[in-house]
Amino acid sequence: MCFLGLDTYEEGEMYVNGEETSGYREIDFENYRKKYIGNIFQSFNLVNSYTVYQNIELVLLVNGYKKSEVKQKILDVIEKVDLMKYKNTKVSKLSGGQKQRVAIARALVKDTPILVADEPTGNLDAKSAENIMALLHEVSKNKLMILVTHNYEQAEPYATRKIMMHDGKVIEDKKISLTETNHNTEMSVGAGLVSAQINKNQTIPPSKHMKIGSKIRLGIRNTFNIFSKFILLLAVYVVLILAVLGGYSSLAKQEYEKSKLGTNQYFVDTNEKRIVIKKKDETMITKEDYEVIKQLPNVESIIENDLFLDQQVGIQTDNFGFQVRLSEIEENLPLHLGRMPENEEEAILEIPEKFYPKDYIEESILNKDYIVRNMVNWIEIYENKIKVVGIILKDTQNNWSQNSTMYIAKNKLDIARKIMNSANSELSVEFNNHIMKATGQYRVIPNKKVPSGSVYGFEGLNSMTKKKSCKNQNLILQAKNRYFEEEITLKITQIYHEKNSKTLLGIDGKNLNTSTFYVNPEDYYALFEKGNFQSSVFVQDLKNVEATLQSLEQLGYKTLFIKDTLVNYSDASEVIGNAVRFVMVIVVIVSLFFLSYFIIKIILKSRNVYYSTIRMLGATRKNAKQLLRIELITVLHIAYGLVLGGCYLLQKGILKQAFLQDLIRYLNLKDYGILYMVLIFISLLISNRYARQLFQKSVMNTYKEEV
Repeated sequence: MCFLGLDTYEEGEMYVNGEETSGYREIDFENYRKKYIGNIFQSFNLVNSYTVYQNIELVLLVNGYKKSEVKQKILDVIEKVDLMKYKNTKVSKLSGGQKQRVAIARALVKDTPILVADEPTGNLDAKSAENIMALLHEVSKNKLMILVTHNYEQAEPYATRKIMMHDGKVIEDKKISLTETNHNTEMSVGAGLVSAQINKNQTIPPSKHMKIGSKIRLGIRNTFNIFSKFILLLAVYVVLILAVLGGYSSLAKQEYEKSKLGTNQYFVDTNEKRIVIKKKDETMITKEDYEVIKQLPNVESIIENDLFLDQQVGIQTDNFGFQVRLSEIEENLPLHLGRMPENEEEAILEIPEKFYPKDYIEESILNKDYIVRNMVNWIEIYENKIKVVGIILKDTQNNWSQNSTMYIAKNKLDIARKIMNSANSELSVEFNNHIMKATGQYRVIPNKKVPSGSVYGFEGLNSMTKKKSCKNQNLILQAKNRYFEEEITLKITQIYHEKNSKTLLGIDGKNLNTSTFYVNPEDYYALFEKGNFQSSVFVQDLKNVEATLQSLEQLGYKTLFIKDTLVNYSDASEVIGNAVRFVMVIVVIVSLFFLSYFIIKIILKSRNVYYSTIRMLGATRKNAKQLLRIELITVLHIAYGLVLGGCYLLQKGILKQAFLQDLIRYLNLKDYGILYMVLIFISLLISNRYARQLFQKSVMNTYKEEV
């Protein structure tokens, strides 16, 4: 087959149209096959999954014709070989004689100056063989027909030249007198060929490159024409994608969970969905502002006064105490023990269930009265104790205080908010040109026994006046923080001391702090009724948090995404762990590549004949590689689309599988894009590796041997 450009030769010389071929490269033989040779094979070499029309169309597409150019040309040649009624029939359903006619039609439509028929009647019955020989004789009137056969008697009536070979040597070469006058070329018959001279009057069609549209069309056709092969490849790719997706998302989950382990010294509530906001001009956030924020996409909720998220109070019984956050009682709280509150002095306590057994909770925590104190200055927030009548058990791995909440009535929460606001402000008292900071030695405490507009002072104030008496004199109480300053003028109407403190303040003289200003609660808290300057927004979906941050910035807010503020003090072991995880992911991907390659190689083994056939018909090695690549990439896209569809259904809750839903929640659009590029790269590696083995030998060796 070396004279067809399908095989190599090690001895002798070969000439094509007078040109010596020892210096031919693979590309030269490819051009030679495309330009000069049409093949009619003993085993037909048809694509059984193609129809008659598609088999004939194939040779034109691989030789550079457009689909729109070839229809009539194909129909004419099908008519010529008398197969018109079978044009849409798959060749696997045809008889041997009909298949040979398809092979002849395919060779004819290529319109090359040389046609080579290799034992064209070897697999046919006598009648079919006679018909085929007659057809070949008709073709030989306008082409150089080279017939290779061991049955010379069958071809003898049509031959114009006989070449006989034995043991690689020409033992006979003679021309036979023409019996008809309209022969333009010779019909040579023999067991071999030493040279071939093309008729000088024969028109050689120009060589064309295979069109991109034809490559895509054939690649997609090859994807689906053998359904069982398509399903197997699809299954391999789905498993490959799921494996890579699972490994990638598992790594993303580990990184995400690790990021949550960080700490922040300013914020207690480090909820991953929390965004702290304040206005850029540091003015108060109004109700209208909150309504606008609520309308933003991806906003789940707003905590207007978020002090309670990051400040805690201490609650204590006679023998038990711990820290909690305060929150307003909501309807339908998921109680595990006890009941809902019936009055303002009752509360619900949410605690991590892993810390104490149920029996201990019922005995020592539930139905107990608690003192509630401000953690900053340890002031009791409520005059009466709060009774816990219900328990919510929370499943968490974090510490007690960050996950313990006391749900109380709204007016109780307002009182706590005022006290916490005061604790976050700097208080000072100005009296008779003396400024006393309400920190350390001096304190300002609200007391209901003090009349509005009055202040009860301590005896030391008398020494700050010329008359040694401060009674009925004014002082200024001032509150200051980063957002506002407020002051109120009060009159000193009483001076308390150890003997009268019980009467004036209700405080035993033995427990008296003699550097404290006692004021009316309404006067005291009026200093802090300035609305909210800082709030927290909670998002619905972390994947869209960047868009939410941008929207808030555009509305004039400074934003702080709490998750970005967490500090994780990694040690050397974590660095090593990260490196090990990265290496493991690479090992998994490489292993998946080789595993997928070997499975795909087995599935595509049947394509050996197909790709050898199209190269025989005129396709270059590059064309064949491209068709293989298109086929695999098409399957990849279908598999990737199915997996993405499954991920979408999981995200929407239409498909319910907790493990998979948990994995994909850590992936965003960027991650899917990276995964897509990785999978494309893997597919290209697989196709290139397979193609390299498929095409590393000559066409005939590839055709005869398994890949």
